[in-house]
Amino acid sequence: MRFAHLRRSEDSTASLAVIDDTGAIVVNSLFPDAPSTLQQLIQGGDTLLAQVRHAASEAPERAKISLDDVAYASAVLAPPAIIAVGLNYAAHSSELGLKTDAAPTVFTLWPNSLAGHEQTISWPRSLSESVDYEAELGVIIGAPAKDVAPDTALDHVWGYTVVNDITARDIQFAEAQWSRCKSFDGFTPTGPVVVTADEIPNPQDLHIWTVIDGHTVQDSSTDHMVRTVATLIAHLSQSITLLPGTLISTGSPGGAGYSREPQIFLRDRSTVTVGIDGIGELTTHCRILDE
Repeated sequence: MRFAHLRRSEDSTASLAVIDDTGAIVVNSLFPDAPSTLQQLIQGGDTLLAQVRHAASEAPERAKISLDDVAYASAVLAPPAIIAVGLNYAAHSSELGLKTDAAPTVFTLWPNSLAGHEQTISWPRSLSESVDYEAELGVIIGAPAKDVAPDTALDHVWGYTVVNDITARDIQFAEAQWSRCKSFDGFTPTGPVVVTADEIPNPQDLHIWTVIDGHTVQDSSTDHMVRTVATLIAHLSQSITLLPGTLISTGSPGGAGYSREPQIFLRDRSTVTVGIDGIGELTTHCRILDE
């Protein structure tokens, strides 16, 4: 199944919806006390997901709304944590001039950075003119994961989404931590949808790409990850309990704008689309503010 947080023009908040090729069904309209956010659905476990699946399959066609009449919010709205993994593709590590260490490079992203499909993000020119793109596979945890083994780690995955890990490169290389340079308001677009794990049998066999203003700048496969999704979950779960709803952004392939000759950074009025086969395409519009 595919889920998104959608906002209709008459609504002040976004609501969870089931998405298919013909439209969307708002989940909290399906039955009393149905979840209105993805986090609520995940916390309800397999029983609640099965109830939503059945109710959606039985819903009349008139219950659907057109995707032309809605705006997307972030595919995850209030995850208990946003964990990002750096340097998880050898090509990306090399192009940044950074070493892939024996253990994963792990940092957190701040919730203000979440944004939705087709949203416009902005930042002051005085703060950075070296803002880069990074297509990444996002993993959403379902069952709590603590001290799990790699061969059972994927049992703890609820679903997958697309993430653009937007990065102010000048700040990244000027500071000892990576959270601030990647956590400007809107710098973590996700979506447009979350796809349940049963639709992605192998997260290491997915085409992943980025297009900026009509030009393809990243074109790779999740097969090129240094550490698989299962390995990352197992590693992280050794020190922390991965709670239901946690978003893990698993790293970006080669092709970053910072490493290109000439360099390619997100400009005022740039449009950047990152995509993953089987999940979808996530588009972000950019504005640079002159103060």
